[in-house]
Amino acid sequence: MSRLMKSLLTMVAITLSIPVLAADLLMVRTQQSFPEAMLTLQTSVREHGYKVIHVQRIDIGLTGMGYNTDKYRVVFVGKKNEIQYLVDTYPVLAAYMPPQISIFAEHGETVLVTANPLIYANMIDDEKDKVLFKRWESDIYSVFDDIRLADE
Repeated sequence: MSRLMKSLLTMVAITLSIPVLAADLLMVRTQQSFPEAMLTLQTSVREHGYKVIHVQRIDIGLTGMGYNTDKYRVVFVGKKNEIQYLVDTYPVLAAYMPPQISIFAEHGETVLVTANPLIYANMIDDEKDKVLFKRWESDIYSVFDDIRLADE
């Protein structure tokens, strides 16, 4: 794993402010250029019924760490009614909503990484609401499959 990749995964964990093991991260690597992968991500997210809520540039933090890249974004995605319900019902989740996907260029490839939504399910007790996170996990796998298939 490259030094940049390790730093970026650390940034994801810090951004989430919860302990995240490598097994808790979902990742896809694609041969698409950064702009193409970003477009594929946004299109797939919408096709799965979610909205891109915000796209945040992370360039300044990386430049401060000695990296020279303008191809790093955090994409916040979700369904407004689900996010609002979760935050209202479980205030502990407010700091982690909406879910985010990091996307960055590395050695001629584009990498997308996110925390497995099931880590949020571990923060609540209601089994009925945990199903929501299981669906999110399934949808993330499907979005990442769309990105993988775009390489073919």
